[in-house]
Amino acid sequence: MEPSSPSGNVSEPPSNKWASLLGTTIAVVTLTLPMAVIAYYSSQNPTETSTQPNYSLSESGSIKN
Repeated sequence: MEPSSPSGNVSEPPSNKWASLLGTTIAVVTLTLPMAVIAYYSSQNPTETSTQPNYSLSESGSIKN
């Protein structure tokens, strides 16, 4: 076989449009969903998501509520 002659195995298989669309959709969701979740939870007031009890120390050193 000569180098200039075309061979049947060199041609690429036809691309599947559904596979390309699915891959693009997965890529877009993978990039945007984490940013949307971070933006949603970072905009909330921190006191709503976690409440910490307040403790005060008495003169004897024991903890009171």
